Amino acid sequence: MKTDADWQRELTPEQYAVTRHAATEPAFSGRYWNHHENGEYRCICCGAALFDAAAKFDSGTGWPSFFQPAAAENLELASDHSHGTVRTEVKCRRCGAHLGHLFPDGPPPTGQRFCINSAALGFEPR
Repeated sequence: MKTDADWQRELTPEQYAVTRHAATEPAFSGRYWNHHENGEYRCICCGAALFDAAAKFDSGTGWPSFFQPAAAENLELASDHSHGTVRTEVKCRRCGAHLGHLFPDGPPPTGQRFCINSAALGFEPR
């Protein structure tokens, strides 16, 4: 279990704001929104496997979007009532990092769009 001070030392200010305080990076600003390499996206905080590059698609939103997780057991979904609406928050099950949100408007075969902040991700190429 890391303290808030530990996270502040280990993460950049943007990574800290996104993962520990549920901030959102500006659209089209993150490192991975237009990233097309083969590999695996992992939690920037703990390294848990989150999404495979094969499940990434261009949603036009400006954030990395995936139609399914690499390992569903590594994600936690929670109801988010902020900003005057109800959304489904996506968190890392291992460390509790805020990753982004899940929407029901993705492509087949799942119809899901995991809209994830680049600041919450690391990438491991294959």
